[in-house]
Amino acid sequence: MNKILMLTLAATLSMTACTKKQKVEESTLPTAANADENANGDSDNGKAMGLQTVHFAYDNYTLDAEAKSQLKANAQILKDKASLKIQVEGHCDRHGGIQYNVALGEKRANAAKKFLVSLGIKADRITTISFGKEKPLDSSETEAADAKNRRDNFVVTSR
Repeated sequence: MNKILMLTLAATLSMTACTKKQKVEESTLPTAANADENANGDSDNGKAMGLQTVHFAYDNYTLDAEAKSQLKANAQILKDKASLKIQVEGHCDRHGGIQYNVALGEKRANAAKKFLVSLGIKADRITTISFGKEKPLDSSETEAADAKNRRDNFVVTSR
């Protein structure tokens, strides 16, 4: 009987110790709410030192006159702040498959990078990534939401 009591007590103590350790480790992990936050800001939230988000027409990665104007303004900010580095995030709307939208988002991000480089910004200051349709600004299933989601977001990666 004493052996059973001792084994039960040992098991209880070891489980309690593991539970406390697990709670301490969990408290040091980032939460889902802040895991993707960028301390330097991005153009979608208006905290990217004046850089502007660029939008695209449906199923397109061609820069229209408005996008080129916004990119010229972004290039001026990059020229004025020579140490600034950015990442261009290509995004798509809810239509189309995952692979198609990742490829389209990449084309959008690369179109913006190519245009900024043509304006005199060094290519090594700009990285690109595509999120396809995985990070919408507006998850509503409307045409207005789709238009908001077809974009290049500019993220400050280094000041």
